[in-house]
Amino acid sequence: MKPVIVLFLLTVCTACSRSTAVEENMKNNNDKYKCDTAYSDSDLKKILSPEQYRVARENGTEAPFQNEYWDNKSPGIYVDVVSGEPLFSSTEKFDSGTGWPSFTIPLERRGMRELRDTSFGMTRIEVRSKSADSHLGHLFDDGPKETGLRYCINSASLRFIPAEQMEEKGYGNMMYLFPEIYAQKRGWDFIVFGAGCFWGAEAYFKRVSGVREVLPGYSGGKIPYPSYEDVCSGKTGHAEVVLVYFDPASVSLDDLLRHFFRMHDPSSLNRQGNDRGTQYRSALYWHGDAQRRIIESRIKKINASGKYGKIVTDTAQFRVFYKAGDYHVDYLGKNPSGYCHVNLRMADEPLDKDE
Repeated sequence: MKPVIVLFLLTVCTACSRSTAVEENMKNNNDKYKCDTAYSDSDLKKILSPEQYRVARENGTEAPFQNEYWDNKSPGIYVDVVSGEPLFSSTEKFDSGTGWPSFTIPLERRGMRELRDTSFGMTRIEVRSKSADSHLGHLFDDGPKETGLRYCINSASLRFIPAEQMEEKGYGNMMYLFPEIYAQKRGWDFIVFGAGCFWGAEAYFKRVSGVREVLPGYSGGKIPYPSYEDVCSGKTGHAEVVLVYFDPASVSLDDLLRHFFRMHDPSSLNRQGNDRGTQYRSALYWHGDAQRRIIESRIKKINASGKYGKIVTDTAQFRVFYKAGDYHVDYLGKNPSGYCHVNLRMADEPLDKDE
């Protein structure tokens, strides 16, 4: 006997990818991720494929290794096939060996409905989307050590949005996860700096000519989507950083490095101003061999000059950036008298030849 399915929504929305009008609505109302037009269950049978309907609406399970996304390695996000609600990111996708798409954590730690499932003579945790109540898959506690979780999800319940298309599809506010693609589309480049409290670092680099955008956040650790409180505990491995997008035709990476090394103390271990802890460490996270070589050359010159003492800056290949909460974005712009360990006026001063 098939289990009885209780649907909490009497009507649901169509997949947003199938309606231009709905996509436009999502662009203008990006935080809700809900469609205005509701469809009956019978209409959904016409909109979704038989396999999508069986899985998302009838709690079905697709075959392992024979579904669309189990081996997808392209950068982008996965959304609810019915509502378009953002669910997972490729940055937290991993190969579990099970033959289904597996994720360590939902996108931006977004909440999902978790239900006790005792079907087939076992007890599991079923995962369902919030906006459309779609059956997604199950949650297990045998995932990577960073979270210990494995969200085992059916491809049929998902729609993949390639990172290159996220902005046009209405998901541009999540492009911080894919800075290389965001920068390439604009002819820019990017670098990630850790220079103590990100309030001052953000305000400083916003004033540097040639810098196009700056975002405060966290990088260098292993815990996905950490909160400010998580990072402050010093247990996440992350540093407070700024993601700096710049136009290489207007400012060179080497000049940005010269700004970076003069606007904080790169010889101070895990301390800047009044702030102490590994989260305030001096850090540089690069992408590509060209950036790595430029950084190594600049650090070699600084160490040889003895101007700053021995450099203790943490340098590593960039992995992923997690944006800080809205409270921290443009903090000093909103609170001009707020704490800042940086002399912001230096950003307006020309660089010395010796720097």
